Amino acid sequence: MPYRSTSILSPAPADITPVAVLRLPHDQRHLRRKLLHLPDDDVVMLDLKQAVMLADGDALALEGGGYILIAAVEEPLYEILPRDRLHLIELAWHLGNRHLQAEIREDRIVILRDPVIRAMLIGLGAEVSDVTAQFQPMRGAYHSGHDHGSHDQSGHEHGKHDHAGHSHDHHDHDTHGHDGKGHHHPHD
Repeated sequence: MPYRSTSILSPAPADITPVAVLRLPHDQRHLRRKLLHLPDDDVVMLDLKQAVMLADGDALALEGGGYILIAAVEEPLYEILPRDRLHLIELAWHLGNRHLQAEIREDRIVILRDPVIRAMLIGLGAEVSDVTAQFQPMRGAYHSGHDHGSHDQSGHEHGKHDHAGHSHDHHDHDTHGHDGKGHHHPHD
């Protein structure tokens, strides 16, 4: 039977019995409106008012009752261990400067595997290990509710190109640190 959901519970109460468990990697858990295929070949139409990043343990509340539990699948990742807290901040800055998705914890950072980034991190003095785990990257500043206000768009459009997991909605790069030093991306 097809299902429909217009709301989520985050996190889901521990006492629910889900209709189904939907296992998704991190890049398939950022959703707003989508037809999701369940393990039993049934479907659920997710129709939220705004995009959300679902986490392991969240639940889709179904119209008519019931829940579908979200489970994060394990993914190939790097666990990055710094020398100390200041080093962790430095490493996080370098990763953020490259617009990489990262799960930042008090004592480590977790990212998707990329051999070029691994070499950079080792060169910066980090200990980098291969791990397989659930990945819950932090939501970026441009994820939602980010408004630059009115300004001159300088003749270019930001709405139609990809920034590897985040978007820049109509803004002037000079107002948020893109001053051309070591950072470039093409604009359509």
